[in-house]
Amino acid sequence: MAAGVEQAVVVCPFLTPAYQASRSCKKELSYADTREVAIVPVMLAHNWEPSEWLGLVTAGLLNAATDEERLELCLQALQSELMFTVGDLITAEQPEEEAPERAREVNKKPARAFCHALTALYICDTADPLPESNLERTTMELSDLTASHCHWEELKGLGCKFYRNVHTKRYISFDPIAEQVLSVCGQSEEDEWLLLVDQSDQSPRRAVIIKNKNSGRFLAVKGRGLVGLESYTDECKWFLD
Repeated sequence: MAAGVEQAVVVCPFLTPAYQASRSCKKELSYADTREVAIVPVMLAHNWEPSEWLGLVTAGLLNAATDEERLELCLQALQSELMFTVGDLITAEQPEEEAPERAREVNKKPARAFCHALTALYICDTADPLPESNLERTTMELSDLTASHCHWEELKGLGCKFYRNVHTKRYISFDPIAEQVLSVCGQSEEDEWLLLVDQSDQSPRRAVIIKNKNSGRFLAVKGRGLVGLESYTDECKWFLD
């Protein structure tokens, strides 16, 4: 078990109540977490959420869902998440004639882009890049183009993720008092996010929910502006690009 973890590039635990109850699984996944091996969970159980030790280890990680009726799409989603997480560490030997196509498939994406499901608008930061910017907080915007201002590096937090703009190096934040989605200079509790699979979606794209950990608000679009909603609606659905 230890040797397998030590040689692994990524560990994919299949989340079920039985997995959570297994002492061997607990030792293996906890060891992987201690060694900071990348973990990409696959959710097998329906209407169930991991808790106790498993909830702590997998907190803040985006689960790859499974659905027998959409198995091919689920496998594509798992492949996409693996490539995003450790694509630069994975090499695969392929027949010579297939090499160019395969090389494109395994390229690691440097960042995520979030496309709103209803409006097709992207979360965008148009502030001046740090350190040139002299504004600590600016209002986050939306764009219909996937330029560099629309791509976000995913940084691991404690049971959460931070999203830093590739171009400006500023973070997505939510101010619960002003109820504003902001672009800010540094990390704080207001910048902590949970990225969750949207289990209700039936489209071929990777649908997710972006939830602010501190306030519990769901990132959504009203009109052409970003807002934080107290409960989930279709306005809270995003696609990963």
